[in-house]
Amino acid sequence: MGIKFVDTTFRDGSQSLWAAGMPPGMMEAIAEDVGKAGFDVVEVPVMPINFKKIIRDLKEDPWDMVHMLAEKMPDVTKSFMGEPAIFPFEIIGAPKEVVKLFYEKIVSTGVLNRVQIMANIFGNVDKLYPWYLPFLRSQGLQIALALSYTISPRHTDEYYAEKTRELRAMKPDVIYLKDQGGLLTVDRLRTLMPVILENAGGIPVEIHSHGTTGLAEVVYLEALQMGVKMVHTGIPPLADGSAQPSVLSVAQNATYLGYENNLDLERIQRASERLLEMAKQDGMPIGAPLGYDYSQYVYQIPGGVISNLKHQLKELKLENRLDEVLEETVQVREDLGYPVMITPYSQFVVSQAAINVATGERYKVVIDEVIQFANGVFSEDSGYTWMDQNLKDKILASPRAKELSTAHQDDTPLSKIREQFGGPDLSDEEFLLRYIMKGTQEIEAMRQAGPGRKYLSASTPLVTLLDQLQKQPSITNIHVVKENSKLVLR
Repeated sequence: MGIKFVDTTFRDGSQSLWAAGMPPGMMEAIAEDVGKAGFDVVEVPVMPINFKKIIRDLKEDPWDMVHMLAEKMPDVTKSFMGEPAIFPFEIIGAPKEVVKLFYEKIVSTGVLNRVQIMANIFGNVDKLYPWYLPFLRSQGLQIALALSYTISPRHTDEYYAEKTRELRAMKPDVIYLKDQGGLLTVDRLRTLMPVILENAGGIPVEIHSHGTTGLAEVVYLEALQMGVKMVHTGIPPLADGSAQPSVLSVAQNATYLGYENNLDLERIQRASERLLEMAKQDGMPIGAPLGYDYSQYVYQIPGGVISNLKHQLKELKLENRLDEVLEETVQVREDLGYPVMITPYSQFVVSQAAINVATGERYKVVIDEVIQFANGVFSEDSGYTWMDQNLKDKILASPRAKELSTAHQDDTPLSKIREQFGGPDLSDEEFLLRYIMKGTQEIEAMRQAGPGRKYLSASTPLVTLLDQLQKQPSITNIHVVKENSKLVLR
């Protein structure tokens, strides 16, 4: 019996443990090994939201990262989390032509072969965005539709059976159970997975979970025995903790259960050791298995959102109020009708909870996304029909709600949008950067910061040094001196 692996190191691992802050140079140092390690799919952080993070916080050009990943990993299927918008928060008002251009440009680089879509988050994608899936197929992309798991009074087995049938009708290449909060238990999987497999109609089913409750790996092993053939894992130190289970551990345990794989575990171990060295150099958190944490069933906040929340509260000097914000998220989620705690809803809930705590009055200030949520723009499946009616009435009576009620899918011609950001002579890459960053200021700051950092590995310093030096045509002589020995290369 054989099993397959999706690698999440660069995208979800980084998002969950490092607030999506993995430097492109660090990716470059291990990308070739990752691409040749036998993974069936590798997640790559090339969504617009990653572009913004890389430009704003890391001061690097994300297009350089895109081209590097395409060059270093040419033969493996590469995937990202797709949306029918530029950003998840722009579900309403997203310019369709810009979205299409972004996909076309990304696909043309060779860095994208598969799109993972959180299909039960925004309702039936086929009905809400009839252009989206046909467009993805026209680009030759595989389509993986995610069925996001959560716990609430309305998320029953019947709910998941119905949603699986909806996903099957869209004819994806893959359906995967996405446990973004790491909430699945073995007992719950034994009732839920048969429902999904039965209603998937033969479409391959994958599983994706996080280690936030310490149960993900055990859940994976149970899923394999139930017929799931593909699991999502990461490479340490960007595995475990609030990220996905370690590929090394899952592969070993699956082997004991009699499951074969095509992984080059020695290559993965080598990449893991190099990544650990680089993480220690930069003082980055090291993913480690977590003990059972029942609080996750109370708050249901995904690992990536927790990571970013802590980062943002620290910047605002409010890190001492984290527990208050977590408590408030429980009430906000109930008020909103139990949305699945995943992007974008988890961000809405957590942001509104943080504002409620910071202002000292619940819903004194309401973010635009919660107003749109109350207006039903995220589909019935979001949970807004279960929303507290008094709160809904209060929100929709506000002047801002009336402004946002006129929002619609932007069908402005691409040529007119280009005029706002530099005109028709602008390259596609530059135009998309300016559109994503809403101007040039942060792009100019990124370019003024100079080239991104290159990472040398302590385990193979001479090989890495020579590899970098041979890429510099201006260097014609190399002198290596150690104690009483000297090596001269011309």
